[in-house]
Amino acid sequence: MADNIDDLEDLFDSAPCGYLAAGADGRITKVNSTYCKWLDREKSTFIGHRFQDSLNIAGKIYYETHFAPLMRMQGFFNEVALDLVRADGSTLPVLVNAAERRDESNHLRFIRITVFNASDRRRYERELLESRRAAERANAELLELNQTLERRVAEAVEARLKSERALHQAQKMEAVGQLTGGIAHDFNNMLSVIVSSLGLLERRLVKGEDVSRFVFAAKEGANRAADLTRRLLSFSRQQTLAPEAINANQMVADMSELLRRTLGEAVQFETVLAGGLWHVHADRNLLESAILNLAINARDAMPDGGRLTIETANCHLDEAYAAEQAIASGQYVMVAVTDTGTGMTPDVVAKAFEPFFTTKGVGKGTGLGLSQVFGFVKQSNGHIKIYSEIDHGTTMKIYLPRFYGASEGSKPQTKELLALASGREVILLVEDDAQVLSLTAQTLGDLGYEVIETRNAAEALEALSAHPEICLLYTDLVMPEMNGRALADEARRRRPDLKILFTTGYARNAIVHNGILDPDMNLLQKPASMQHLAGKVREVLNSKS
Repeated sequence: MADNIDDLEDLFDSAPCGYLAAGADGRITKVNSTYCKWLDREKSTFIGHRFQDSLNIAGKIYYETHFAPLMRMQGFFNEVALDLVRADGSTLPVLVNAAERRDESNHLRFIRITVFNASDRRRYERELLESRRAAERANAELLELNQTLERRVAEAVEARLKSERALHQAQKMEAVGQLTGGIAHDFNNMLSVIVSSLGLLERRLVKGEDVSRFVFAAKEGANRAADLTRRLLSFSRQQTLAPEAINANQMVADMSELLRRTLGEAVQFETVLAGGLWHVHADRNLLESAILNLAINARDAMPDGGRLTIETANCHLDEAYAAEQAIASGQYVMVAVTDTGTGMTPDVVAKAFEPFFTTKGVGKGTGLGLSQVFGFVKQSNGHIKIYSEIDHGTTMKIYLPRFYGASEGSKPQTKELLALASGREVILLVEDDAQVLSLTAQTLGDLGYEVIETRNAAEALEALSAHPEICLLYTDLVMPEMNGRALADEARRRRPDLKILFTTGYARNAIVHNGILDPDMNLLQKPASMQHLAGKVREVLNSKS
């Protein structure tokens, strides 16, 4: 019996949990070694004291207000999380179970208190809590990332739609440009007939009845029609450019007097020219025409007068803006024309470059001014932008790519003289339009040349073989089967010394690469007056090559 008691005492004393017994007054009567080791105290320090005396301050309060009353009411409590205080002042997290033991008469004999070390459990709970907080933070960050991605996707979609709208507009403008280019080509052939007929009529009626005023009126009308055609070609980007290095500051300065006279006294004109302005490589005449066009539009937008400013600057178009506008990024020279006029609504700005669109009254504008500027700028690989506010004014900005090459001297102007044939000179004329062929041949005949007329390349090559005296091939560029450029190449192969002059309403298909005429090619634009034809033919025949 004594051995059994010893075993029970050993089991109680060395159990893996803390065991305590307290009397009816709550004071400890017995405690095992496990509990004492946890708190690093002797058993004697606990005997006669209450369990709650080993708790931290918060635990004591919590025990007295919650668990002591609970114990009295129901006689037990389970897994209460508390913190015991060790001898060194540190705390030990524990789970406590307590139960009353009563006799057969229901008298309280003692209270059994079981204490479990909860250090690992508390650590797990803390780690779980930290993991949960980390998960919540990650979830919040993911939510923010999703919102950011959605915003970025929305911005990217909007940018894409904007680019697509710009591309759609450009495609629409290109389609209209192709249409006007075709119209211009046919219209130029008709004008060639008119101009040639009037030239012959003028010469043959010199000694007859005075019809000069009618001739002049007809030629003036034809020239105005030709100007309209040039505007169509400019918009369609199918005109022939003669680019050269240009200092825009000098150009604006040279134009100042013309601009002042054009604008009138009611408009105050000023220039703001940038120092160290880069050069551009563009057609001088067309750039001057573009600036004059914008200035006239600005004047018309200020019927009661105002201020017009022409400004130049070096600038850089970044990749984002360049992609949005479908142009190349990089360095550009800007020429801006600003007025203080009536301004334009967004709808008008959107249509401003469309051909034949105008806000002016009937008979006051063709609607091709801005489209001509647009075509020239685009053909020069540039960009044009409108900024406008109603009742505040408008700024039209032309951007042309910076030119890195050396500047060139001004090209001498060819005088329009009625140059006649010199001796016996034979010209091989090639033109697929019968009326243009006949009238051009008569005009050349009146200038003293012998003319061999052919309607296509095949006939021309036969005539070239049969007539070695031919000194000039004068051919249209746009012809069926074999175009003028191919004909010229074959003719030069047979006759390396043969002089060649091209003519066309537009020169895109044969001798123009990216809108720029090859330097060794001679071209006469349709329609050509008698003076222009005479001068150009004489110039080519007199040339050394």
